[in-house]
Amino acid sequence: MTTNRDRASRRPITDTYNRKMLSRREFLTAGSVAGLGLTALPAAAQLRIEITGAGANQFPLAFAAFDGEGLLPRSLSDVARADLERSGLFKLIETGPTPIPETASIDFGNWKYRGADALVAGSVSKTADGRFQVRFRLFDTARQSDLGGLELTFRAEQYRAAAHGVADWVYQKLIGEPGIFSTRIAYVLKNGRQYQLQIADADGQNAQSALVSDEPIISPAWSPDGTRLAYVSFQTKKPVVYVHTLSTKQRYVLSNFKGSNSAPAWAPDGSRLAVVLTKDGLSQLYEIRPDGSGLRRLTNSAGIDTEPQFSPDGQWIYFTSDRGGTPQIYRMPAGGGDAQRITFQGNYNVTPRVSPDGKTLAFLTRSDGRFRIASMDLASQQVQIMTDSDKDESPSFAPNGRLILYATEVGGRGVLSAISADGRVKQRLSGFAGDVREPAWAPFQK
Repeated sequence: MTTNRDRASRRPITDTYNRKMLSRREFLTAGSVAGLGLTALPAAAQLRIEITGAGANQFPLAFAAFDGEGLLPRSLSDVARADLERSGLFKLIETGPTPIPETASIDFGNWKYRGADALVAGSVSKTADGRFQVRFRLFDTARQSDLGGLELTFRAEQYRAAAHGVADWVYQKLIGEPGIFSTRIAYVLKNGRQYQLQIADADGQNAQSALVSDEPIISPAWSPDGTRLAYVSFQTKKPVVYVHTLSTKQRYVLSNFKGSNSAPAWAPDGSRLAVVLTKDGLSQLYEIRPDGSGLRRLTNSAGIDTEPQFSPDGQWIYFTSDRGGTPQIYRMPAGGGDAQRITFQGNYNVTPRVSPDGKTLAFLTRSDGRFRIASMDLASQQVQIMTDSDKDESPSFAPNGRLILYATEVGGRGVLSAISADGRVKQRLSGFAGDVREPAWAPFQK
């Protein structure tokens, strides 16, 4: 969290581990903000997926090519199929290149013989106004029944969004919980001396830039409705917290007090944020309204308190503190009050992130000099080391709690990775260029 020299000099820190990582990896440079808003990026700046593990008890699914989808820039069924396969919960059965429209007569026995418990069939057509329409149906091969379907209308450039919608529907029908394929992720990309706050689809594609700067950007945090991002920018040569509305491309200063302003975290109802300030000495937790009013101090410790995270029910704030001598994770009532220590295994545990159901805590732990993602069952206090890499950071749960997104380092370059909450499925989102850090998974759109 801090070095002995930092603690001895009582020099305030910004974002504890995140700043340490940024400094160590030479993320701090000089310059000025170059632009705001969402700007489309060239294909070279997008990401690709590698699945390095697979889950058990996968659902065998046949997902056929859609009739007429050759009219689109890319196969819609390919995108939807990749979404489902990437979840680790489905075993995709080979269907061959021949499209199967949703109106086709289904030979259930043949598909069951080929190992499929369900089949997706569909078609794409062009509408009179120049848009496109996808129709698809899901069939249960064992019961020889039609499980329903969906019809979506979209523009050609929205084919990926339509495909994610198809995958979300199929996922929810077969798994019984919402899919996350239509959600978004935010992350920071450093390329040379330039930093970009990027927004991408959950699969890493369709990346756009919300902010471009020659100064570091850290700690992006989504508002509960997914329309705004709070983050820390060093544009003025000091850490300042901003709130950025993505639809209007406007941002404003949330917190610019004396000293360091860092680590914003939204309350689940969006009524306030927790931030870390050094205006009164060492890093301490404060709450503030989204318009910058109502500042109130939450902690008064002799150590460094930082990295706040609200519990999903809004009753608790989890945070990192060295008040006990080493960086550990604590929990206190969201309105302030006595804190209780949560982590006891190891002498370095930071960056708490609570699962959407409130049952699991993901965090960063250091063991034998390696920084890895760990998870704790909050009821039993059992801890599991999730990753086997050396330089992980910034865990972030998917909104359905199934996956944990995080940053790691491969070959001296930051990349994004994800691991399932049970540790069985591992993915890597490898950038073609640049150094990727600070991931944050957006909530479901309300």
